[in-house]
Amino acid sequence: MKQLAYVIAGAVLASCLFLAAGWLTIPTYKAVTTTSPDCAWPASLDAVAAAPKNHRVVLENVHVRVLEVTVQPGERESLHAHCMPSVMYLMHEGPYKDYGPNGELLEEVAEAAPVDKFPMTLWLEPQGPHAVENLDSQPVRLLRVELKNPRSGI
Repeated sequence: MKQLAYVIAGAVLASCLFLAAGWLTIPTYKAVTTTSPDCAWPASLDAVAAAPKNHRVVLENVHVRVLEVTVQPGERESLHAHCMPSVMYLMHEGPYKDYGPNGELLEEVAEAAPVDKFPMTLWLEPQGPHAVENLDSQPVRLLRVELKNPRSGI
């Protein structure tokens, strides 16, 4: 019952944010490679281009690109990067490893956060090339809201 309350609260929060910002538009659901002009990484490493199995565009406009990200149990994403700062809304994340461009271990989380900590929201700066491996028995599920114009005053 508590989890249902978190899901409903998260959906209401997300809806309010989209309504308040005027972002509720009819999106075109196509895979778009979006990198900022000052991106440190090549467009070929954009998450949607490099790891389309795990990153799906659910909304895109001039302000944001919203990605639904899923990593199945035991799966390791393809190497990719995120050129824009973003807000990450984690619905579930268990143990995982994050690898760098040369296969080096960047981070390892051996134990999942307690269930009552989800959903969890994080701010992320642009993120260099990495590939997450899901070590959990459940899929990693999150929404990533990438800000296209972070300094525009929106």
